[in-house]
Amino acid sequence: MTEILIPRHAATLVLIRRDLPEPRVLMGQRGAGAAFMPSKFVFPGGAVDDADRALAPRFAVNEEDAPRLLARAVEAEASPAALALAAVRETWEETGLALGAPHPAAEAETEGAPEDWRGFFAAGLRPATERLRFIFRAITPPARTRRFDARFFLADSALVHGDPDDLSRASGELSHLRWLTLAEARALDLPFITEVVLAEVEARLREPGAARPTPFFHHDEGRSFLDHL
Repeated sequence: MTEILIPRHAATLVLIRRDLPEPRVLMGQRGAGAAFMPSKFVFPGGAVDDADRALAPRFAVNEEDAPRLLARAVEAEASPAALALAAVRETWEETGLALGAPHPAAEAETEGAPEDWRGFFAAGLRPATERLRFIFRAITPPARTRRFDARFFLADSALVHGDPDDLSRASGELSHLRWLTLAEARALDLPFITEVVLAEVEARLREPGAARPTPFFHHDEGRSFLDHL
């Protein structure tokens, strides 16, 4: 009998530009040898790590999102702030873009910061966790060899410190990084759940500021469900 893995907490960031004629999102392609979703085009993101958990008590998220981020959790040890921090850190590592603002105490905190975060603080920035919005949650199906309980955040490119077109500091984990219209993104080889998230992003762009529940894609007793938090 195959063991069903407990999903790991993860966070993904949908970074959107509205300073162009059409809204665009930032996506890149995973490597062909990647263990999870090889060769697929995705948004930057990854698992919550110990560094995110260590920093979490010093940060907050949007107050409307906090309870929904923890609703119906399937694994402990990931606070709302840790999830938002993971989204910012993964974006920083995978694209070289820093979602944060200059802060007088940031550089002074570099020495005591977890290693994964030292470069961010050394740039004199404080992560903009309170400006991210929680828009989607998806849990990988039980039969997969790697499973994640992923929260998707939406953020405006105006939060990027510096030039959003400067992707020169990207780690290389995602190739072909570029800003895409929603139509261009849909034409790529996407995971199913990314297509669903794009539909949610489009709905939010049509009604900016409107109150919306957070869609939740999950599985139970061999069936898949899409309901709301």
